[in-house]
Amino acid sequence: MIILGVDPGLTCTGWGLVAKAGSRLSHVANGQIRTDIKLSMAERLVQLDRALTDVILAHCPDSGAVEEVFVNVNPQSTLKLGQARGVAMLSLARSGMPVAEYPTKVIKKALVGTGGADKKQIQHMLKVLLPGVKLAGEDASDALAVAITHANMLGSHR
Repeated sequence: MIILGVDPGLTCTGWGLVAKAGSRLSHVANGQIRTDIKLSMAERLVQLDRALTDVILAHCPDSGAVEEVFVNVNPQSTLKLGQARGVAMLSLARSGMPVAEYPTKVIKKALVGTGGADKKQIQHMLKVLLPGVKLAGEDASDALAVAITHANMLGSHR
């Protein structure tokens, strides 16, 4: 089973794919999608959708998961993040795969054992869980963490 994790953002969306065979996980691919800040909001959302659709078509994941939105101090930032998240969920769901959602604290706890883990701890655990992985950036790391969390939760969802 191939699982796609997404860390949504308007400026940069991370994506990560892991393969699950029994209880074994392996890295498939990861990357980041950057939208052009010179474009309108609608055009940037289309860019995000097209890029995620390309990832889905290239790797044919069986299941997907998206990180839940957290509330920022700036309501405009929260709104933009929510719009990017909506596009990510639509892209995954439109392909026919089931889509799960996980709060940041659950993802951190699933990988590191504490909901207050920092990005360096997440990246370290990714290297332990996926030996030899080359991370495309912080957003891609977060997306792989989402994918791993979903892979580990799949048994409890059935």
